[in-house]
Amino acid sequence: MTLVDQPLVIGTHSFDSRLFLGTGKYPTMESMVESLEVSGTQCVTVAVRRMQLGVPEGKTLLDYLPRDKYVLLPNTAGCFDADHAVRTARLGRELGIGDLVKLEVLADPMTLLPEPIGTLEAAKILVKEGFTVLCYTSDDPVLAKRLEEVGVASVMPAGAPIGSGQGIQNPNNIRIILERAEVPIIVDAGVGTASDVAFAFELGAEGVLLNTGVALAKEPVRMARAMKAAAEAGRDAFLAGRIPKRLYASASSPTSGVIAGE
Repeated sequence: MTLVDQPLVIGTHSFDSRLFLGTGKYPTMESMVESLEVSGTQCVTVAVRRMQLGVPEGKTLLDYLPRDKYVLLPNTAGCFDADHAVRTARLGRELGIGDLVKLEVLADPMTLLPEPIGTLEAAKILVKEGFTVLCYTSDDPVLAKRLEEVGVASVMPAGAPIGSGQGIQNPNNIRIILERAEVPIIVDAGVGTASDVAFAFELGAEGVLLNTGVALAKEPVRMARAMKAAAEAGRDAFLAGRIPKRLYASASSPTSGVIAGE
């Protein structure tokens, strides 16, 4: 019996790790590098607007992310309309990152929730331009299906608002999205701790993307290790198949062949 899982395939990329990590908010570049290493991630997100920003010693963020180790997933973080998001995605491709893009079109700065109409509009344009689009969206099953229909490579429903650490707030909607999906579903945003990651995988998510839960933990490296363990445990639990929940007890010891009482 083999316990080896199948790789996660998105576009032309294949990943053994189903954990995706962001690169923002870490206290130091060194803690970011070590956290990414410990997490086992093979794909990291980078905000296009941060790619060329200088960091200590005259380096850029990309200098800390070896391309032979990580697949870079540029994102359109901070974009509040479709046009801005499309232009940002094009800039990422021009910088030589490739055709992968994590599409984000946000509704407002307070909630950072996705703007549905702009998200769908931008997704259509980027797919037509040959991008492999991983699309951040709400947990609305209808919108998730519409995004799949326009050709995105992965739908990424939010578990909770970005950076909130609330965990998955609407698991039933995530379940519906998963039941109907024909592309990988990666839970994105709102992860606060390892149990949130495990729960996402137990629901059947193909991947989890997180940033703040590790970067702003008291010990980011230790939390990155916890997230890796949770991802593996949650995925194994889903593949193994949990027992059904019951209202009443069910004896775990045999009820036949026992010594009869007087």
